[in-house]
Amino acid sequence: MAAQQELITRSVRAIKHLQEALADARRGREAVAIVGAACRFPGGADSPARFWELLNAGTEAISPVPAGRWDAKAHYHADPQASGYTYMRKGGFIEDVDRFDAGFFKISPREAHTMDPQQRLLLQLSWQALEDAGIKANGLSEKKTGVYIGIGQNDYAQLAAAYFRDMQVDAYYGSGNGHCFTPGRIAHLLDLKGPNLAVDTACSSALVALGLAVEQLQTGQCHVALTGGVQLILSPLVTTYLSRAGALSPSDRCSAFGAAANGFVRGEGAGLFVLKRLSDAQRDGDHIYSVIRSVQINHDGRSQGLTIPNAKAQEELLKDSLRQAGVSAADIAYIEAHGTGTELGDPIELQAIHTAYQAASRE
Repeated sequence: MAAQQELITRSVRAIKHLQEALADARRGREAVAIVGAACRFPGGADSPARFWELLNAGTEAISPVPAGRWDAKAHYHADPQASGYTYMRKGGFIEDVDRFDAGFFKISPREAHTMDPQQRLLLQLSWQALEDAGIKANGLSEKKTGVYIGIGQNDYAQLAAAYFRDMQVDAYYGSGNGHCFTPGRIAHLLDLKGPNLAVDTACSSALVALGLAVEQLQTGQCHVALTGGVQLILSPLVTTYLSRAGALSPSDRCSAFGAAANGFVRGEGAGLFVLKRLSDAQRDGDHIYSVIRSVQINHDGRSQGLTIPNAKAQEELLKDSLRQAGVSAADIAYIEAHGTGTELGDPIELQAIHTAYQAASRE
């Protein structure tokens, strides 16, 4: 009886997936499935399962600046306007960013030493994400597989520039630190021949990279995609200028959309997805984590300042995304916001979400 019930459940699920795929096809595009994932986030979240456990338990993942990064005491000053100092004492940091099995990836110790740790981390995650998807590391060389990586800052290059004489900058410095080489190194390792892009749109870099991957899967420019983002905090420089801009929380807490909002707390980590068109994932019998039906990208255009959000532009983006996905506002159960935890940004974003979904519910 239990076996029959399980068979019925699987059949119903398969029919539902087929109906959804047909609906996507009628809208002139196909949904994209997430079939593999890997991550390294603060709080020991070194897998999607552990990341979920951390979120579900409400675990505190903020910690003092690790001793191996910089001398936090020497760079700290309680005065937000103190030139050359930061009032940040904590952040979301991951462990062992200096550890890398260069031999496993057929990279010499000399080259590995010059490589940005962000590159090293993504090499490890690309391997893990493919394992999670049940794809052999050498199994994609005959398919058009794209790599789309969100990457903005490069603290390691800043450190090398500051101490380049001591570090003996060599021929590996460029390929080890240029953003364009980060997705290229993954493609080189795995013999991938599809599109290969590094994306820098600040806080949205990884999401924009994912959006490009989805679009190029839908248009047939690639058959499989590796996409995600990375950020490591290895230097106090960016933290210092964010402190001068008043963007960081003096209390080391991000109280997004709360009365106590006074800035955000910097964090680091990396995550990678393996993507396929939904029909391909179903054909291959892949485990499907989730389905992406709509991706929209825009810019705020002119606002009250370069870093000040534009509510109207955000409203239009949200409404366009709902329309493209073919879903109503009532179908949405969860929204993940930017949530800068600032008195300026939070109200604008929240108003945009409220207005967009209120308008969409009347359509």
